[in-house]
Amino acid sequence: MKDTGNKYESRREFVRKAGMALAIAPLIALPLVLAKKTSGKGYVWQIDPYKCTTCGNCKTSCVLTPSASKCVHAHVLCGYCDLCGGYLKEGAKSISTGAEVQMCPTNAIERKFVEEPFFEYMINEDLCDGCAKCVKGCKDFGNGSLYMQIKQDLCVNCNDCAIARNCPSNAVSRVPSDYQYVIKDRAQG
Repeated sequence: MKDTGNKYESRREFVRKAGMALAIAPLIALPLVLAKKTSGKGYVWQIDPYKCTTCGNCKTSCVLTPSASKCVHAHVLCGYCDLCGGYLKEGAKSISTGAEVQMCPTNAIERKFVEEPFFEYMINEDLCDGCAKCVKGCKDFGNGSLYMQIKQDLCVNCNDCAIARNCPSNAVSRVPSDYQYVIKDRAQG
């Protein structure tokens, strides 16, 4: 009878250990599987300028301050206008570089005279906070040459990007790191 008791004890011990292993295995394996599926390796977050509605969530949702999203300028689309919708506020009484008439609250857009009546507009990314006000103005009153992009040298590539999670137009998604910037041009727009 003693042999029979050991058999039952060893079976019980086996079942107990197997049950513990089955209970612990998902706790170990699940994070590894999820990390593999959502890993940023080979992919980065980016804004599709053709889907972006310039809601301003890029500024407030990013885990970084200031945001890793910045206004960029597609110079090939720019008309080098005197009246730039992204630079000047709608209804501005004068065309000047005064803060009261500028669309950008951080003075990130620099206006440089080219020749009468043309001006070149440059984005100072160090000053840009990602509010997208200039992008909205350029889209509404200009030719759409200003658009938002997530700057990869600033982005920490979160597995769950807060900008993507809060984007009402689903304009933020993972793209292959080989094509980390979406170039806006005449052919697509």
